Amino acid sequence: MKLPLFDQSGQAAGEVTVAKDIFEQQMNEQVVHSVLVWYQASQRRGTHSSLTRSEVSGGGKKPWKQKGTGRARAGSNRSPLWRKGGINFGPKPRDYSYTIPRKVKKLALKVVLSDKAKAGKIKIVEALNLSEAKTKAAANFFKTLAVTGKTLVITAEPNEAFVKAARNLANIEMIDYKAINVYGLLKATELVIEKKAAENLKESLS
Repeated sequence: MKLPLFDQSGQAAGEVTVAKDIFEQQMNEQVVHSVLVWYQASQRRGTHSSLTRSEVSGGGKKPWKQKGTGRARAGSNRSPLWRKGGINFGPKPRDYSYTIPRKVKKLALKVVLSDKAKAGKIKIVEALNLSEAKTKAAANFFKTLAVTGKTLVITAEPNEAFVKAARNLANIEMIDYKAINVYGLLKATELVIEKKAAENLKESLS
């Protein structure tokens, strides 16, 4: 498959051939969905917690005597049956993460990248080097690229200068190719991939 190539200034510079195994996969919604659910589950903090009757303050004294009042028997006003009492079977801190096969995760990434490529939402850039690390320079670069909507920029290696210039731009997110995930790819409208990063993806996803 060939994708549009752009130079460092954002001008069209022809096309570049990319790995067929990564950018020409058939859509597999089941795989993408399973990996997306796994990713979101692993992001959950799981810090929710409710108090049981033993954890609610108070309730040490028996509200009334056992017999003779005509009321139901009660041993504590912190019983789950009472207002402001404890919670039966309430949520407690837990870990929601689980494991899935590495091959499935890689396949899901390939499927999403292929879908973006078929839709014409991927642009390859020779290098992400700006004349100066300023927001205006980054804004002009993306304006020349003619990207719209939420854009995910995938770099070959950490690029502090470009990150510093683009971090104040709305709808621009940067990520190293090693850290790409299905959620981030699906959330983005367009992908801008550094040429070297596209080559590295071939190795990391093979």
